[in-house]
Amino acid sequence: MLRIAIPNKGTLSAPASQMLKDAGYRQRTDPKDLVCRDEANNVEFFYLRPRDIATYVGSGDLDLGITGRDLLVDSGVPATELLDLNFGGATFRWAAPAGTLTSVDQIGGKRIATAYPGVVGSYLAEHELKADVVRLDGAVENAVRLGVADLIADVVETGATLRQAGLVTLGEPLMRSSAILIGRRIEPPAGATQLLRRLHGVLVARSFVMLAYDVRADLLDQATALTPGIESPTVSPLHREGWVAVQAMVQRSQVHKVMDELYELGARAILVTDIANCRL
Repeated sequence: MLRIAIPNKGTLSAPASQMLKDAGYRQRTDPKDLVCRDEANNVEFFYLRPRDIATYVGSGDLDLGITGRDLLVDSGVPATELLDLNFGGATFRWAAPAGTLTSVDQIGGKRIATAYPGVVGSYLAEHELKADVVRLDGAVENAVRLGVADLIADVVETGATLRQAGLVTLGEPLMRSSAILIGRRIEPPAGATQLLRRLHGVLVARSFVMLAYDVRADLLDQATALTPGIESPTVSPLHREGWVAVQAMVQRSQVHKVMDELYELGARAILVTDIANCRL
C-alpha cells in the first residue's frame, strides 16, 4: 500500500486534500483523524505537520508527501520534487533597512535573520556567499530593529509588514515556493504512477475549459485556428445547412479573449464548461 503524507493544518492542508479528492482519492472526514486508508486505491494517507513531511519521506518511512518547496529545501533531507501542484505560492525575499544595502552581493559577512535557515543556507552556498544566519521562529521583521540582524529573509506578500518595520526588499527573490509532491528518489516508488497521472489530470483540468460553439462551415478554418485544442478540435455537422458545431479545450486564462474573437468572426452559441478531470 502506498503511504503518503499530507499537511494536517496550515495553508496547504485544505487545498492538498481537495486536490486528492478531485483526483478520486478518499480523504478524512474528521480533521482530528491522523490516518485515512483508501482501500479502493491501495493508498494510506498520514496527516502530519507540514515541516515534518519532508523528513518522513526523506527517511523512507513514507513513500510520498505533499509539502512546500521551501519546507523541502529547508529540511535538507534526501527527497526530491516530483510534481509542482500549482497552489500555496510564496515568494521569499531579502529585506534590509532603506539605504543600507543596494545589492544582494553585499550580504556577505552580514547577520541574516530568518525562519528558514535551510533555504537561506542553500542560497548562500549556491552563490558562494558567507554570512551569519540567525534562526527565528516568527516576527522576523523585528530582528533588525532589535539589533539581532542586519537584514532578513522571509516570505513577502504585499510588503506592508516590511514597510512598517522600516525595511525594503533587496534584489530578486531568493526562492519562489509552491506546494509540491515529493519522493525520496527522482523515480517515483511502485504504485505512484496512477497518483501522478491523476494529479496531472487535475492540474490540466484546472488550467483548461471546454469551449463549444457553432460556426459557418466556410469559417471553420479561421475558427479552429483560434481553438486548435489539444490534439485537434471536434467538429460535427449541424442540422442547419452550412453550419458545424465545434468543441475544443482552451486555456482558462485565454477563454474570454477567444470567445470575443469567435463572436466577431461569426460564431454563435458559444458555451464554456468546466473540466473536472482529464487524461491526455
